[in-house]
Amino acid sequence: MRMSEGVEWALHTCLNLTWLPAGQAVPAAKLAEFYGLPAAYLNKQLQALARAGIVSSTSGPRGGFQLARGPEHITLLDVVVAIEGPEEAFRCDQLLKQGPGADPTVDYRQSCLVSRGMRRADLAWRRELAAQTIADLRADVERAYPATPGNTVNRFAALRA
Repeated sequence: MRMSEGVEWALHTCLNLTWLPAGQAVPAAKLAEFYGLPAAYLNKQLQALARAGIVSSTSGPRGGFQLARGPEHITLLDVVVAIEGPEEAFRCDQLLKQGPGADPTVDYRQSCLVSRGMRRADLAWRRELAAQTIADLRADVERAYPATPGNTVNRFAALRA
């Protein structure tokens, strides 16, 4: 399965927002500049996160984006669904209805072993994403790269100047 780059951008942005002081909103342009991303496209991802209640936005000269809830209450699945939508990765088109001996009254989405196997895999993937939070990621990064929180804060401070 391939997700759009917007998922990666959204996850990194949410993670970066966890290291900033509570209540500090960051403009989309500054969030985009942090990684050299196109601001208009990142803003589209931020708007999707805002519609999902993951970030909130404030307008005005001190406006921007911040997490709308604690990082321990934002799962990786929340972010993926906000950006990619809630649809399953595999869509069964009931190909078996076109095969020999097909029964037009059967819902092959339920009886097809290919469809069931793909649905199980999708559910396992979603369970794994739902079990990890942005706070979990933050803790992993802080363990592996202890300088990251300070570097992130300093980089945003430099971008504001």
